[in-house]
Amino acid sequence: MNNELFGVFGDIDAFSRFRSPSSFDCVVEGDSITVGVRDVGFGIPGRTSVHAEDDRLCVLWGETYLSEATTTPAERMLERAAVAGPDVLADVNGSSLVAVDTGETAYVATDPARTIDCFYTDASGVRVFGTDAFEVGRTVTDPTVRRDSLLEFLHLGVVLGEKTLVDELQRTPFDGRLHADDTATFDRFVYQPTEFDYVEQLAVRLERALERRMHLPGRKGLLLSAGYDSRAFLAGPTDVDDSYTVTRRDGHEAEVAARIADQYDSDHAAFEADGDYLTTDFSTVRYTNGIRESIHVHHAAYADQMDVDTMYHGLLFDTFLRGHFLPRDGVEVLGHTLPRPRLATDFDPARRLVADKFGFVPLSDHAGPEFEVPVESREFARDAVDRELDRTADRYESPHNGCAVVGIANQPTHSFRTHLADHFLESAPAADAELLDWHLRTPPEHRNTRTFRRALKRLDSDILRHRPPDRPHDSAALNQIEQFVRARTPFLDEFENAWPDRRREYDRAELDAELFPDQPELHDLPVRLKLRINDARTWLGRLERDTDPEATEILSPPSERFRLRSV
Repeated sequence: MNNELFGVFGDIDAFSRFRSPSSFDCVVEGDSITVGVRDVGFGIPGRTSVHAEDDRLCVLWGETYLSEATTTPAERMLERAAVAGPDVLADVNGSSLVAVDTGETAYVATDPARTIDCFYTDASGVRVFGTDAFEVGRTVTDPTVRRDSLLEFLHLGVVLGEKTLVDELQRTPFDGRLHADDTATFDRFVYQPTEFDYVEQLAVRLERALERRMHLPGRKGLLLSAGYDSRAFLAGPTDVDDSYTVTRRDGHEAEVAARIADQYDSDHAAFEADGDYLTTDFSTVRYTNGIRESIHVHHAAYADQMDVDTMYHGLLFDTFLRGHFLPRDGVEVLGHTLPRPRLATDFDPARRLVADKFGFVPLSDHAGPEFEVPVESREFARDAVDRELDRTADRYESPHNGCAVVGIANQPTHSFRTHLADHFLESAPAADAELLDWHLRTPPEHRNTRTFRRALKRLDSDILRHRPPDRPHDSAALNQIEQFVRARTPFLDEFENAWPDRRREYDRAELDAELFPDQPELHDLPVRLKLRINDARTWLGRLERDTDPEATEILSPPSERFRLRSV
């Protein structure tokens, strides 16, 4: 990848066994670890910085705004870490990884919400780690597919916890750190609901988060939808030159987005799905890191047409600021759930996450000759999510926040920004420490779209002038009622989804013929399941070919080793 951190718990010779130091912008060696970084933001204030001296080192990789102003952030952080230990990393603000070697201790730490994954393996006899799961996985000489991970991926579209699709490859824990021979966790991400002015504080903190990122260099772009999240960049202090919308053909999303861009004097370009929307080869699947489905990389086919240096986006705003993973109450009417303006009160957290929040596909409903699924799908998925709720139990005090932390710890959409960060100087203000603190201290009943809309209007009272096409009313309940009526009334169009219809785009691109030419028995499966099969096959297949040149295709004839029936 163009944007990467890679390292070993060992010296430069150990590092050079796996990677050429010359392929990185900078490689530093400490007493216990050696780290290489490659980043278009290297040296820009608030971005990747490196310092090494006397067998000690500190690498701040990604967005790294410190709580104190300094022209040498990595050097200052190393000084403080040598005295205060790993807890000093709470002062690093942003979506980042931090590698520290004080001479007495060495570790690699995630940010509190693990918005960037760090993968590692001990398969070669040396602990190897990095942000690109494929490069770390290539050091495994005989990779073994992990059966429960593959089933999670096929059912939910994400591998949960610290696992990956490969048994020998793991992830640093959520809100955690990696050491030479073990892992540990922090207690930075813990819900502590308190009472304060939620709207005012959200508005103030959101503006400061944008201000911290307004000085990024070059021409600036924004991935703009007609929804609420991304328009904050236009109304806030960031100066956006170009706005881009990826949308369905003949839809209204791009029309509304264009009006929003014009409102704030930003140029706008729309990319309508044209058969290239679903990019299914390794060049895109790689950004899933083998643990998330590639359908979330919506912009992949159009990135080359986005002529900007810095790219903003509103990813994770709905998660941190609008309570995406919180279960909402509703009432069933003729098979359609109409929401009530309140949280659910009597619910099973695992069941609600599986049914409503993760992309659940009941694999057992489609079991055939190619699928020997030994468990009932809903039971399997619920049990897998239940284990995640148990693993994170010390981080939440209510079942609502339990749903939130499990969703955040296993966020399915990270591949979206992993791809962006490899093509632009990408910024993720949703991970700002002040906004994360707001999320952890705001009770779940106040983390909703109503609070967020009120905060946006503090940035600009006219920010909501143009309504999203699927939300013509202020009331979420009224929007759902109109959607219900439209879906059941002749001659009325239904509200359109903001994203292209993946079933239509799958058929338009004739992907059955491309992906499964010799497996007609798979053609009747749900499109999302077929795309997941291709993701797993593509990622694992390329990994095995790189570690064993004589290996055959994963999950596809003629290979028997990784046939679905055998894993």
